[in-house]
Amino acid sequence: MNKLVDGFGRRFTYLRLSVTEACNFRCTYCLPNGYRRTERVEFLTVEEIGRLVEGFARLGVRKVRLTGGEPTVRRDIGDIIARVAAVPGIETVAMTTNGWNLARRIADWRAQGLTNLNVSLDSLDRETFHATTGHDRLQAVLEGLDAALALGLRSVKVNAVLLKDTLGPGLEAFASFVRERPVAVRFIELMRTADNPDYFAANHVGGGVVRDWLVQEGWSPRPRERDDGPAMEYLHPGHAGRLGLIAPYAAGFCDSCNRLRVTARGNLRLCLFGNGGVDLRDLLGPEQDAALDERIRTSLFGKTAGHRLNLGEPGDTRNLSQFGG
Repeated sequence: MNKLVDGFGRRFTYLRLSVTEACNFRCTYCLPNGYRRTERVEFLTVEEIGRLVEGFARLGVRKVRLTGGEPTVRRDIGDIIARVAAVPGIETVAMTTNGWNLARRIADWRAQGLTNLNVSLDSLDRETFHATTGHDRLQAVLEGLDAALALGLRSVKVNAVLLKDTLGPGLEAFASFVRERPVAVRFIELMRTADNPDYFAANHVGGGVVRDWLVQEGWSPRPRERDDGPAMEYLHPGHAGRLGLIAPYAAGFCDSCNRLRVTARGNLRLCLFGNGGVDLRDLLGPEQDAALDERIRTSLFGKTAGHRLNLGEPGDTRNLSQFGG
């Protein structure tokens, strides 16, 4: 029985769990100067992560996504995957990665319990990829993506941030990319954060541009299913994969929210673009299950109806690596 219900009647079955704030890429829209630790901090341990996920599972969460920063910079990421996968009630163990060592490690992660994979891949053009991420590793990421497909994961998706300079050729390239690959590519609107106002103003593209292009090119909306996330996906009869759009600036975007976030420090974020959060780490020791469950459950009544991005208010989110996007 799901016990995670907020004041607006929304039920939460999906946990996005950041395991680190560190990232080894320097994406222009997130960490253009790279990750720089400003203080000594210990992120949640494998056992703390296990106890945390057990608490959410007792309350009705069935899907956990491991995020960062870049989650695979943690040497114990395989142990984390295995610990989460072993929690009773968890049906889906997903991870979002930039793919930097995907080809080398994906078989191990699959064996340890990973069921779903999202790869952040903003461009299929080598020079553009290098300029956007700070690394000339496009071929390695693509090899890892194809290795994941060969392993038969339940779901393999690509996340591509929409940027004004790459919009036109990017849409066409990804449409060709999914012609033979059973991959869902979701174009994500660039989001304003505290650290990127100037970049946002220069590079933001509204999701309507993508929506119009998809319809013009013969793509049709895929019927939504009960547990679908915020992406609206499109199908084309000549393609094995799908294209989709995540448009956080669209009206009603938050109405069907079904996900909660916990940071790498053990803080429950009620909204990605909110302020503050609820500390859970002090309740991740033994014999604290009841107190943990109660704090999680009652915290949900502090969740607002939606973010305030349209008003230019990103909350206290400095960049997306901070809380896992």
